[in-house]
Amino acid sequence: MEQAKINPSQLFVLVVLFEMGSAILVGLGADAKQDAWIAILLGMSAGLCLFFVYYQLYKYYPDLPLTSYLQKILGKWLGRFTGLLYIVYFMYGATRVLRDFGELLTTTIYSSTPMFVINTLMILTIIYAIHKGIEVIARVAQVYFGIVYFLALLGMLLVIFSGLIHLENILPILENGWKPVMKTFLRDTITFPFGEMIVFTMLLPFINDPKKVKVVCLGGMILSGVNITITAVINITALGVDLFVRSNFPLLTTIGKIQLGFIERLDVLFMLYLIIGGFFKVAILYYAAVAGAADIFNFKNQRKLGFPIGVIILFASMTIASSYAEHIKEGLKFVTVYLHWPFQIIIPCILLMIAFFRNRKKQSSSS
Repeated sequence: MEQAKINPSQLFVLVVLFEMGSAILVGLGADAKQDAWIAILLGMSAGLCLFFVYYQLYKYYPDLPLTSYLQKILGKWLGRFTGLLYIVYFMYGATRVLRDFGELLTTTIYSSTPMFVINTLMILTIIYAIHKGIEVIARVAQVYFGIVYFLALLGMLLVIFSGLIHLENILPILENGWKPVMKTFLRDTITFPFGEMIVFTMLLPFINDPKKVKVVCLGGMILSGVNITITAVINITALGVDLFVRSNFPLLTTIGKIQLGFIERLDVLFMLYLIIGGFFKVAILYYAAVAGAADIFNFKNQRKLGFPIGVIILFASMTIASSYAEHIKEGLKFVTVYLHWPFQIIIPCILLMIAFFRNRKKQSSSS
């Protein structure tokens, strides 16, 4: 594992940028219609509870990443196999996010540019960041955190002063009862983006002040969850329920409606934010895959794995689906049930139970 240290403020920034990443790109919770914001808040609450599972595992093995303590808990061979599955899972997550941003850019401002070119430029930049290490990624995140919040605040003020907000669009609350909200919560918002905090089990050993891990991560999740909720409310009130549900990129549609005197065509603000958010989300998933592979296969220098794994992610992003509609359908129907729930919820809970009994047995033996 790389010999690096990051401080609590850097971890906080990484959590916020990672969680917001692609969650603001898509219409999160759209199946709940005007109650999407409720589904997001429920997802955040469940995600906070789920983080305590990851945090407790970290407390049992504070100096080890997920791929290492899997071998401690499950045994060498089963632990390595499960760790390999997590590496593939992180790579698949990076692949999906890279495809999301490639689709966005090629369907909006770069309509004449092949997606392969866009994705290649993005992945080459991230390969360079991975080569420099997690400390450099964290320091760069601190710089861009302020830029992201400035753009977010500016965009929100422009939407409000343009007169786009119509609060009646969010009413009636729970028009169809709790069923669609709970369905959206269980299928979407508990796992995306809040359950994706599982990736930070690969980064927590780098923190130089372990006592602040819980507060920092929970604070980052709450801040990002509130931001995503506010974004959903703005999209619904500005676009109306029907357009919010039908739009592939609701926030882009909202920003495109801003007309305040000579101020219009502000899509560049949206694009700038999303490129920043997409960069850090792909980078963290990508880094977790590289660090995990180096740990499983005993590479002393994990930088050697950066380029080949990046090439795999690039070509997988092009072949993962034949169209954006198929890509989204795969994410909603397959990924949540067969990937997110097992890797984010089921396996970590099983690991925690085994670790609990093993550590209790050790404490009894020592006493």
